[in-house]
Amino acid sequence: MAHEALCQHLANQVVTLMTHGRNRLCPVENVGLIYVNQYQPRTPMMYLPGIVILFQGSKTGYLGSTVFTYDATKYLMLTVPLPVECETWATAEEPVAGMFLTVDTAGLQDLLIEIGDDEDFQPQPQTSGIHSAWLTEPMLCAAERLLDVMTNARDARVLGPQIVREIIYYVLTGPTGGALLSLVSRHTQFSQIARALRRIENHYADNLSVDALAAEVNMSVSAFHHNFKAVTQTSPLQYLKRYRLHQARLLMLHDGLKASAAAVRVGYESPSQFSREFKRYFGVTPGEEINRVRQTVAEPQA
Repeated sequence: MAHEALCQHLANQVVTLMTHGRNRLCPVENVGLIYVNQYQPRTPMMYLPGIVILFQGSKTGYLGSTVFTYDATKYLMLTVPLPVECETWATAEEPVAGMFLTVDTAGLQDLLIEIGDDEDFQPQPQTSGIHSAWLTEPMLCAAERLLDVMTNARDARVLGPQIVREIIYYVLTGPTGGALLSLVSRHTQFSQIARALRRIENHYADNLSVDALAAEVNMSVSAFHHNFKAVTQTSPLQYLKRYRLHQARLLMLHDGLKASAAAVRVGYESPSQFSREFKRYFGVTPGEEINRVRQTVAEPQA
């Protein structure tokens, strides 16, 4: 089956599962389906680490000075959480349809052990936190089998993880393999920044300083700034601020917290400062943003 026809077939499978087949959709660990049926204007989002494969529609991401588009020809891979502004090109007639795979580092290490000292496998570690590459036929064929098993509970449980592993293998041995390798490589500048990002992720409400984060990963402040921006396309303080705002948004949306309570929970001392920074970043007040999301039929997932 030609690439375009195969993508159309996969998109139809996703749309069917997400609209008419939810009662027979069987989850596979580390896999989520993406379905958006209307245009979404440029909106701040927190992209999580993983592999995004679209079979139909497209998205444009804005990260610092970098603009990237991914669609049914290219997959997207992120190795760290990134605050990205995303524009989604979708309609009811041609929705965005795809899947998101989370990369399990333990499984990735097992793959690397099995590959061993293969002379043909020489990926170069990479520093950026976001990458894209052409979708290949083996990846799409594996994605088709993955969607097939998601309609049978036993198949999903037994075969699903093996197919996910296969897709990750194709990514690992492809053009962006070096970025995946960076996830499990120790004593590299990327791994040091990744450690600082995990610190922010786990302690974002604390009084974190750039000096303390740099010292924790054994870098000078200037080297930390330089390497942090190479990975995330933003400064440490901007990243921390955006991470806090996204977490506050989730607390208001999913836990029902009021803006003032969410502000305190994520580390703001002044609710009024939180509201100002929230509006500056999201373009609307906290209350307006929560109302907007609740009125949206399908919010983008990746």
